[in-house]
Amino acid sequence: MLDGAAVRRWCRLAADALGRTRGEIDALNVFPVPDGDTGTNLHLTVIAAADALDELPGAAGFTETWRALAQGALLGARGNSGVILSQAFRGLADVLGPLEAPPDGTALARALSHASGLARGAVEHPVEGTILSVLAAAATACASPGLAEACRDAAAGARRALRRTTGQLEVLARSGVVDAGAAGLCVVLDALAAVVTEEYPERYEVPARIAGTPAPAGARPEPKGPGYEVMYLLDAPDDAVHALRERLDALGDSLVVVGGDGLWNVHVHVDDAGAAIEAGMAAGRPHRIRVGYLRVGAEEEPHAPHTGRAVIAVTAADGLAALFEECGARVVRRGPGTVPPLAVLAEAILAAGDEVTVLPNEPEVLGLAEAAAERARDGGARIAVVPTKASVQGMAALAVHDPLRRFNEDVIEMTRAAGATRFGHLEVAGQEAMTSVGLCQPGDVLGLIEGDVVTIGADVVEVARNVLDRMLSGGGELVTLIIGTYAPPGLADELGEHLRLDHPDVETGVYDGGQERYPLLIGVE
Repeated sequence: MLDGAAVRRWCRLAADALGRTRGEIDALNVFPVPDGDTGTNLHLTVIAAADALDELPGAAGFTETWRALAQGALLGARGNSGVILSQAFRGLADVLGPLEAPPDGTALARALSHASGLARGAVEHPVEGTILSVLAAAATACASPGLAEACRDAAAGARRALRRTTGQLEVLARSGVVDAGAAGLCVVLDALAAVVTEEYPERYEVPARIAGTPAPAGARPEPKGPGYEVMYLLDAPDDAVHALRERLDALGDSLVVVGGDGLWNVHVHVDDAGAAIEAGMAAGRPHRIRVGYLRVGAEEEPHAPHTGRAVIAVTAADGLAALFEECGARVVRRGPGTVPPLAVLAEAILAAGDEVTVLPNEPEVLGLAEAAAERARDGGARIAVVPTKASVQGMAALAVHDPLRRFNEDVIEMTRAAGATRFGHLEVAGQEAMTSVGLCQPGDVLGLIEGDVVTIGADVVEVARNVLDRMLSGGGELVTLIIGTYAPPGLADELGEHLRLDHPDVETGVYDGGQERYPLLIGVE
C-alpha cells in the first residue's frame, strides 16, 4: 500500500537511488545545455523533499505528508529537471493527498496524469523526448486497478519511453544518449514500485548509451545559447506570474515556473542574469537566488590582469558609495531597485586584483556576486563573497578589513563582523499588502528587521524608535544610522536623543547614505 509511511520510504529510497546513479545521469546530460549536472540536481531536489518529510511529526496524516513532500521539493528544486520533478510531485499530492484511504491503481493513474499535465504546463515551450514525454508515458501505462501492478506498469512504461527519447531529439541522437532528466524520473518511479511491491532491485539501471555504442568522438555538443542559469524562489501573487513568464520568455529559454498560492520556483537560462532577477523583483520578492555559468570551457579563460588585494562593494546610493570608498573599497554602482549587470560586476572583480573580497550588500545581488566570482576564479584569482545582505553589514565588514592579514584570515574576520551585525530599515508602503504583522495601506511606514516587517505606523520617528528598541532588546554596543534622501528633517537628532536616554551605553554613528528608497538604514553590532 501507499500510506504515509510508504510515501516517506519512497522519497528517501528515491534520494538514495539518485545519489548512487547521479554520476551516470550527469554523463547523459546534453539537453537543454550540456552542463553535466542533471543527476546532481535531481538528487538534491529529492533530498529536499525527503528532508521535509523527516521533519514531520510521526502522527502526521496522509494529506499533510503529501503536502510536505510537494512543498519540500518546490523549495529545494534545482535545475530544469528538478523544477519539473517538483511540479510532478505537486500533481501527485493534489490527487492523492485528499484521499481518505491509501490509493489503488486507478487513483495512481489519475495522479500521474494530473502530474504530467501540471509539469507540461509549467514549461513555457515543452519539448518531446524529455522528462515530460516519459512522465506522460508512465501515466498512460498505469492501467491496472491494483496498486502494485499499476506501479510496475508505470515504471516499465517510463523505461520504454526513455529508450524512445534518443530518436525524439536530434541532440540526443547525435550524442547517442537518452535524456538525462527522463532517466532520473525512471529511477524515481522504480523506487516507487520497489516500495509498493517490496521488490527491491540490487541496483537501479541507467542506460549509458543506446545499443551500448560509444558516442562518436566530439559528439558531445559544445555549450551554446544563453550563458547563465538563473533560479530563485519568488513570493508573488498568482496574477503577477503571467507577466513574469512573458518577460522571462523574451529574455531567454528553458523557462520553467512552478508553484502557486503566492510561492513560486523560477528557472530560466539567459544572457542577462540581472534582468532575470529584476523581472522577479518587479513581480514580487525573489529570494534564494542562484546564478550559474553555463559555458564553462567554451570560451577563453578570464584572467586577473592585476595582482593585489581589494574589496568590491555594491551599492545604489551616492552617500553609501562615498562611505565605502572612504573605507578603501572599490564601488560597483547599481540603480535603485535593480541589480548590477553581471558582466560589469565580473569585470570589476577581474580588474581589482588576484585576491578580492566582494560585499553584495543586498540579498538580490548575492547570487550574481557568486556567479561573477566563479568566473574570476576560473582565471586563477582568489575571490571570496562575504554574504552581506545589507549595507550596514558591508560597513561592519570593511571596518575590520586588514590588507596585511592573510587573505583567508581577513575574509573570516570580515564575515564574522558582518554576521554579528543585525540590520533593519524603514520604508514607505506603495500599495496595500498583507505583512507578517497585519495589513498595510499605501503611505504607511513599515519597520523591518532582517527583511521581516515587525511594526507598521504613520510616523517615521515613532516607527524608527520601535525598531531600534526591538533590535537592542537582545543587547548591542554600536548602532549605525544611515539617513536616506527623503528622511524627515531632524530624524537623526531625535533618534540620537532617544538612544541617549533609553540606551545610554550604546555608541552611535550617523551617516548620510543618500539612499532613495529607505528613509533609514539601521545596524546594531
